[in-house]
Amino acid sequence: MRNNLDRQLRAVRNLGILAHVDAGKTTVTERILYATGATHRRGEVHDGTTVTDFDPQERDRGITIFAAAVSCDWDGHRVNLIDTPGHVDFADEVERALRVLDGAVAVFDAVAGVEPQSESVWRQADRHGVPRIAFVNKLDRAGAGLDAAVESIRARLHPVPLAVQLPIGVEDGFTGVVDLLRMRALTWSDGADTAVEGAVPEELREESLRRRRLLEEAVAERHPAALEEFCDHETLSAATLSGALRDLTRTGDVLVVLCGSAYRNRGIEPLLDAVVAYLPSPLDVPPVSGAREGDAGPHGAHHGGDASGDGGRDQVREQRPADPDAPFAALAFKVAATATGRLTYLRVYSGTIEKGDAVWESGARRTERIGRILRVQADRHARLERAVAGDIVAVVGLKSARAGSTLCAPGAPVVLEPPGVPDPVVSVAVEPRTSADADRLATALARLAEEDPSLAVRTDAETGQTVLSGMGELHLEVAVEKIRRGHGLEVAVGRPRVTYRETVVRGVSGLVFRHVKQDGGAGQFAHVVLDVEPLGPGGGCGADGDVETGFEFRSAVVGGRVPQEYVRAVEAGCRDALAEGPLGGHPVVGVRVTLVDGATHVKDSSETAFRTAGRFGLREALRGCAMVLLEPVVEVAVTVPEDAVGAVLGDLSGRRGRITDSTVRGGSAVVTATVPLAELFGYATRLRSRTQGRGSFTARPTGYAPAPAAAPTR
Repeated sequence: MRNNLDRQLRAVRNLGILAHVDAGKTTVTERILYATGATHRRGEVHDGTTVTDFDPQERDRGITIFAAAVSCDWDGHRVNLIDTPGHVDFADEVERALRVLDGAVAVFDAVAGVEPQSESVWRQADRHGVPRIAFVNKLDRAGAGLDAAVESIRARLHPVPLAVQLPIGVEDGFTGVVDLLRMRALTWSDGADTAVEGAVPEELREESLRRRRLLEEAVAERHPAALEEFCDHETLSAATLSGALRDLTRTGDVLVVLCGSAYRNRGIEPLLDAVVAYLPSPLDVPPVSGAREGDAGPHGAHHGGDASGDGGRDQVREQRPADPDAPFAALAFKVAATATGRLTYLRVYSGTIEKGDAVWESGARRTERIGRILRVQADRHARLERAVAGDIVAVVGLKSARAGSTLCAPGAPVVLEPPGVPDPVVSVAVEPRTSADADRLATALARLAEEDPSLAVRTDAETGQTVLSGMGELHLEVAVEKIRRGHGLEVAVGRPRVTYRETVVRGVSGLVFRHVKQDGGAGQFAHVVLDVEPLGPGGGCGADGDVETGFEFRSAVVGGRVPQEYVRAVEAGCRDALAEGPLGGHPVVGVRVTLVDGATHVKDSSETAFRTAGRFGLREALRGCAMVLLEPVVEVAVTVPEDAVGAVLGDLSGRRGRITDSTVRGGSAVVTATVPLAELFGYATRLRSRTQGRGSFTARPTGYAPAPAAAPTR
């Protein structure tokens, strides 16, 4: 029984498709579904017939907006696959997907090589330690080249890329690949669904042998068992190469590179074989680790008397292995409202759940009941009786679970680390066309924020406006359009506003603040002396314009003049004060506060009094500091025809852009610049008009930089 369960788990692959926008992720996913028999026709992005881009906005815009989960079978293995967005505005969808995946296929354009968002998703995968293989797509395009793409991967992403295939034919003449492990040719004719296996073409045999030798040497250098065989026999068998590449892929020591043309259905079957051969199963990755709280579950005991403010919970770390017989633990990574109800997408890490089971939701601290369990195929679903460790499924019936929530067995509570949520950088004011729709709009916005944690909704305290914040202009456009289409609401949208920050460039020392309040009975007394200084050596902004974005609190009080519990209260008050700076009420970053002295009263001092003193004392100190306003900046990569470079450079300069690079590749120029985010609103339309529709750009946040004196403060 145990061996059978292990075999089932070893036959599971949970992977994502990662790439820059337009590198061909969705087409690769569609061809995988077609090759595995999960679909019976080839979906096309340009026709709006893809399985994973099922949302009307995705089909209208021709890009992936929402991460879509699908499942298929290949060579006796269950492949759970998530097609992720490639646009930077939807990077949070990628982050949440990577949190629950065991492996990934990184797709690269054979002409462009590594592009800006390729780097971003690569770094995200690095943070999560996700093993990857690479697929160099679009080898049938003019200017395509496997070697140039591999060199781009090596130079910009810094892995050790090892190509295990050699293309047969170039550009429009690309017809197949040479499998360097088994030294065979795989070719596809137009319209064919499967590859034809044959001998390596004579004109490529010498080059294939040379590359096979280089592959053997590279693997032997990094794998002890392969080195031993290489020394004994001066060559490596296909089985040894495959096993060594599997080990090296899972440790991240090498990147296996395959190639093809997904649009022409060439190279997909070898890619699936590589997914099965090299990427890990749930048993091959370390057990998930979570915090076990003594009072996290309904049967736990509550502990009191802890002055640290954590409620006295006794936390220990606990590992949950990928074992169907272990206590149940799963992480919710996506919530979606559909016609069939509220779907919560889960990665099951351990244990088993069945329809009707009760589970403990650690975040809301309540018991929920599983209504239905569904195998997801994008917007279509198949009912399951149970889900076991290693599965990615959707469940119906959960009322409180959000993306990042932990679901676990009520008798074995655990809290898994949720995916990180980025801070929004762009805001718009939204209001209903008629006052009668105000409640409906509030409900729609609340549902949006529930489904997408990177969206934030708040009410401006001064203007009373409802403000919707997100990761970029396109992100907010999509959100507003979803309200219009999904809820039948007409909404008015104000110009997007960016989120500014404030920082200290010259501090103050010895700021004395005394908080005294006497209203009869016990009063409040707190005396603090504060030093405020920039966090970085060059001020809140470094010499190169980078911003120190943290906050550091120190205590230099000696002799016990301020008890430790009051020191913590002062720190809490200082953190409160950082929410609104003196320039325009923006959050303050890049500051160090030192409590250098203080005094207490035997009866009237309390944590509340010292927290109040910390808050108002730091506010007064900041008013005496030299402050600077910071604005978010992004790195843009603009791809345009060479004859439009001059116009683009002039336009970027007019938007306060700083040009950092300009290269020519494949007949087009790529201009890279750092530009204030506030200057990019409407840039897509302007770029299209300047390049007759031939220009495109991508952007990724890089932090904050000092804003000009004329920048708005509210």
